[in-house]
Amino acid sequence: MKRGTTLFLKIAVILIGLPVLAVCIFGLPMLAIEAAKSSSNLAYVQYGILSILYLSAIPFFFALFQAFRLLNYIDSNKAFSELSVKALQKIKYCAITISGLFVAGFPFFYILGEVDDAPGLILIGMTFIFASMVIAVFAAVLQRLLKQAIDIKSENDLTV
Repeated sequence: MKRGTTLFLKIAVILIGLPVLAVCIFGLPMLAIEAAKSSSNLAYVQYGILSILYLSAIPFFFALFQAFRLLNYIDSNKAFSELSVKALQKIKYCAITISGLFVAGFPFFYILGEVDDAPGLILIGMTFIFASMVIAVFAAVLQRLLKQAIDIKSENDLTV
């Protein structure tokens, strides 16, 4: 396969990661400083949300790395291999981990949404949960399809 076919997707993976990295480096510390200055009794809620966001960045970047590796496998004609299946499995586990972190941190979003009277904040928390679960289901479906294709390919190789 030509290298140019996946170049667009590799650039997209990098462009997805850059804003998240910028938010982790610049945006979240500013929120933490703001929470420390507020000296309100809701600072623990803001710190809880910040910790969930930082913890979820780890599996997010790991999943992006696995997606980049998967695109490299496609470039090197190893798309139908166990390496691709394992990369999809790791992406699925990362998405499940992100969803689990946001489910665990959902009470923080609820408390902050109730105090600030901002139901949109609760919807944002739910969006992270559902988006990562959609990615996990999609990766699981692709993993299963790829595994079946590998099995069919190996059966055809044996019959020839």
